[in-house]
Amino acid sequence: MRIIRDYSFVTDEDRGASAAIGNFDGVHLGHQSVIEIARREGAKIGAPLGVMTFEPHPRQFFAPNAPAFRLMSREARAHRLEKLGVEKLYELNFNATLSSLTPEDFAAKVIHEGLGLKHVVVGADFCFGKGRAGDVEDLKRFGAELDFGVTVAELLKGDGIEVSSTAIRNALSEGRPRDAAKMLGHWHRIEGEVIGGDQRGRELGFPTANMSIDGLHPPKFGVYAVLVDILEGPHKGRYHGAASMGVRPMFGENRPNLETYLFDFKGDLYGTNLSIGLVDYLRPEAKFDSLDALIDQMNADCAKARDILEAL
Repeated sequence: MRIIRDYSFVTDEDRGASAAIGNFDGVHLGHQSVIEIARREGAKIGAPLGVMTFEPHPRQFFAPNAPAFRLMSREARAHRLEKLGVEKLYELNFNATLSSLTPEDFAAKVIHEGLGLKHVVVGADFCFGKGRAGDVEDLKRFGAELDFGVTVAELLKGDGIEVSSTAIRNALSEGRPRDAAKMLGHWHRIEGEVIGGDQRGRELGFPTANMSIDGLHPPKFGVYAVLVDILEGPHKGRYHGAASMGVRPMFGENRPNLETYLFDFKGDLYGTNLSIGLVDYLRPEAKFDSLDALIDQMNADCAKARDILEAL
């Protein structure tokens, strides 16, 4: 998959795609449906499959100090899109210049002249241009004028509710990762590099891989049964584990992170990129009367997590 970040400098090789347009935070089933339509439309005209998205997320650009809301980092999003067979990822730099374009200029300068897209697919609630002034009817009109096809995908519903990033955030905030997974079409995953910790887990007999969740929407704090993918290096592969999400109240920490204990694993993971899939919420964070009580609970957590994961 090729990643293009500037619509002003695009090679002929990267022009002419059939592209789904949106933020694709989470790459949930609704997003996947839009991408699949772009794939089908592209096949009709011999165009490669593309996705146009924005970095930073426009919401992040306009409200940089708002609470973290993203379900995935840009790297995790690219990883997921590549798995779906996306050939061209137009990850456009969302800045003052792009945000100030009128709907007509966005269609002409970005879609038509810049990227040379042959077909675009958007959700029914898609808005674009300065002040979100353009809607799908405007996009259809511009497509007819500038000779690119437009398909509007209906919003996807699952179990009677609209599949959306907001609904997924709510499920995660309430400790319902399986409900989130039903809307995502995959386990909710947190990806990132293993960073140095204080090694308390190792001292307790549960060495953990520590990862930052800065910039991401925090799922409900507590302990989870998790699937762990080591994405690189000599230990590359899938493992089962238990993970603690939160601020470690037993030790007076206050910066949230994710600590994952991999079952039956020995090795050094510092600097390695992992993908942690949240399967089941086991219990909330707690402060224990003693380290022995904490260790007993961790043993119980791991036993429960093993049972859950072996049943998948």
